[in-house]
Amino acid sequence: MVGAVRVTILGGGGFRVPLICGELAGSDLPVDEVVLYDISPGRLRVIADVLAGQRPARAYPVRTTTDLDTALRGADLIFAALRVGGLDGRVRDERAALELGVLGQETAGAGGLRYAARAVPVVSAIARRIAELAGDAWVISMTNPAGVITEVMARDLGQRVIGVCDSPIALTRRACAAAGIDASLARVAVDYLGLNHLGWLRALTVDGTDVLPGLLADPGRLAAIEEARLFGPDLLRALGTIPNEYLYWYYAGAEAMRDVLAAGRTRGEHVRETQLAFYRAAAAAGSPAAAARLWADANDQRNRSYFAELRDGERDVADLAAGGYESVAVGLAAALSAPRAPGARATPAAPGASNRLILNVRNGGTVAELPPDAVIETVCQVDRTGAVPLPVRPPSAHELGLMCAVKSCERDIITAALTGSPAAALRAFALHPLVGSLTAARALAAQPFS
Repeated sequence: MVGAVRVTILGGGGFRVPLICGELAGSDLPVDEVVLYDISPGRLRVIADVLAGQRPARAYPVRTTTDLDTALRGADLIFAALRVGGLDGRVRDERAALELGVLGQETAGAGGLRYAARAVPVVSAIARRIAELAGDAWVISMTNPAGVITEVMARDLGQRVIGVCDSPIALTRRACAAAGIDASLARVAVDYLGLNHLGWLRALTVDGTDVLPGLLADPGRLAAIEEARLFGPDLLRALGTIPNEYLYWYYAGAEAMRDVLAAGRTRGEHVRETQLAFYRAAAAAGSPAAAARLWADANDQRNRSYFAELRDGERDVADLAAGGYESVAVGLAAALSAPRAPGARATPAAPGASNRLILNVRNGGTVAELPPDAVIETVCQVDRTGAVPLPVRPPSAHELGLMCAVKSCERDIITAALTGSPAAALRAFALHPLVGSLTAARALAAQPFS
């Protein structure tokens, strides 16, 4: 990206679009226009009002459209923040699993597979259209489930699509804070490897010395990390790593199911209720300023309730202040616009290094046991040529086993969604570690995904 940047946001009527636009306004990217695309004119109007009411310090023109081709033509940078089927689809996915006695979660297990099956044909078609109309644009995907969607879009876009998630960098920030490390220093590096929502922080080094073992051995410092409170410090010490919070669904499936059922409603039902209330109120607010205030209140409530069904107490203030996937996405966009200095050597990821980020990209040869085109989540070096995975130590037997099992199910659900194969659908559900029931797997594979 050189010179003025035209930005397109697919899913431009989505609730979190103001976060992306706010991050863009505070960045150094030379944005000259933002185009919001959505299939819902009403949601587009509400989000356009919110943006108008926020009055960022550095404003840029915002245009809305319900025509995909109009949104894509001339785009230099595309944020794909789609929710195929909307929140009603998410609720159906989560409930369908729970009613069969298996965990229902938006990105993991049966719920994640159902969501992927519905989204895959849509994003595949969009990727082909991007390749035709905006083949030189960078596509930053924030569409769940991030690993699956990035892998599908990469079939047509190759390295021009990169998936982002805020969970790994949030985990890294928490670990740095607990260890008393300034995460912005370039001499701080991390080793993180896995799939999206299934990864591990395996080393945290300062000037080449790994401080993670000392952190795991210090009960006082470890207590400051949310993952230690979620999993228990004994498990973290036993693993020798800090797992991504979403691994709770794998390590504590029985406890997670108990807590989800005790909550009385799914996370999707909670989010749907609060967002419907926001869109109704904002549409009737009568002014952009009022719409912006309503959005700010609703966003604060959403952030504080994140993972609430599994967490004791309030979310950490530092997490709320640090920003989420929007900061990772815009940071990636900035890194894609900044070439590496001549002769510069790729180094392990540092939380504060703008050209080293934890991203969802094609594996290449990073994990020898996975196909080169399988998308993994790991540390990457980023410049104008794209994002390249950096060398990391091989996964442990446990890490590799779980990655391979889940990745095979992800690839089967892609096949099922694109070809209609009943056998691939059954494999995806029957072999997934979070299903564990052939009766449920057969029922889920037989249900329509729309």
